[in-house]
Amino acid sequence: MEPFPLLTEHVYSVSQLTQAIKDHLEESFSALWVEGEISNFRVPSSGHFYFTLKDASTQIRAVMFRSRNTALPFIPEDGLQVICRANLSVYPPRGDVQLIVESMEPKGQGALQLAFDALKRKLAEAGLFEGERKRPLPFLPRVVGVVTSPTGAAVRDILKVLWRRFPSLEIRFCPVRVQGDEAKHEIVEAIRTLNLDGMSEVIIVGRGGGSLEDLWAFNEESVALAIADSRIPIVSAVGHEIDFTIADFVADVRAPTPSAAAEMIVPEKEALTEGLSALENRLQKASARNLEGWREALSHLTRRLIHPGRRVQDGYIRLDDLSERLYAVMGRHVHEGDVHLDSMRTKLFFAGPSNRIESSAMRIESVRRDLVRLVKHCLEMKRSETKEAASCLGSLSPLAVLSRGYSITQRLPSRQVLRRAKDVRKGDPLEILLAEGSLECLVETVRPDDEKEEGKSATDNA
Repeated sequence: MEPFPLLTEHVYSVSQLTQAIKDHLEESFSALWVEGEISNFRVPSSGHFYFTLKDASTQIRAVMFRSRNTALPFIPEDGLQVICRANLSVYPPRGDVQLIVESMEPKGQGALQLAFDALKRKLAEAGLFEGERKRPLPFLPRVVGVVTSPTGAAVRDILKVLWRRFPSLEIRFCPVRVQGDEAKHEIVEAIRTLNLDGMSEVIIVGRGGGSLEDLWAFNEESVALAIADSRIPIVSAVGHEIDFTIADFVADVRAPTPSAAAEMIVPEKEALTEGLSALENRLQKASARNLEGWREALSHLTRRLIHPGRRVQDGYIRLDDLSERLYAVMGRHVHEGDVHLDSMRTKLFFAGPSNRIESSAMRIESVRRDLVRLVKHCLEMKRSETKEAASCLGSLSPLAVLSRGYSITQRLPSRQVLRRAKDVRKGDPLEILLAEGSLECLVETVRPDDEKEEGKSATDNA
């Protein structure tokens, strides 16, 4: 590879340098095969694939445009090892080196198998494999639709089994290609044609065995959706017993082989004829037994049948008997009613209003006497408690203290009670409360407690 030519005497702008690198890389690194692991995979609304290819130590950005990725038989995902055919390029706005991927295939796993697994997951999540949506096959279809190749062994096996088991069966055959790019379109169109025709009661869709590539038409999403949308039950009969296709999972019933599909949908005519004969014999025998039973029941009822006149006479006798019993019961009830009425009259007399009023008056008088006695007792207790409280109150009253020769001195005009001599000054007005009356005076001399103590000491020393 020739070195990138640099013109030392020329000053490049960033855009010029980026474009020069882009032109040189795209010319020198085209049609590359690059192997790596996909990461940061994303698909914006444009439909292009943007991702990163990486190995243990390095990574590079990559893009696969929509015009190329629509042909992929699988959807890439993070962690998938792939081999890409790409061209190296530079994205000028950022100056990033990236790969323009032209094709891609998974490494270590075939693209078809990967596409099979991806479509199977997609349709399973959509609910197309659920048993609730699958319909039962008709017991004895009059018309069977067949969608397969006109030249393969499958159609011969299907027709041979159908005509052998039920020769008068009508078959509506839609020949299609079962291999190649156009096969899926023909299979879808054949299924829709049989549904629009509406005559077939069940449809067989299938072919003989082959490789995964040979059976791929039955792994296409369009074929699976056509089978799911069919109003007529469909039996999938693709390949051999070990072969599984997407059509097998979507169809109402999967048959291991085309011949087995024909055996599933049509019972043997001879077996049906023998079964009907056996049922006819059982029906005749059961009818004969029932008829004999009815004859015996009729004979028994005939013997039990009584002349109408006899039944009328018996009715008269029974009517007389019931009349006598009725009169006896009525008399007994009348007597019991009289006794009960007398009893109620007696109870009513004793329960009359005058008796109840007298009894109530006596109860009221008794309650009144109890109430008067209780009130008197309460008054006596309250008087005693009041006297005791007044005595205690009198002993604690300041007036009682004054009566014993003490007085109360108050400062005027605040009338604050004085307790210490030092709280007043000479000339302060005072009021002295006595047991009888009060005195108003002015302070002439103030002798605090300390002066009293000094005077006392002096007297003691003398």
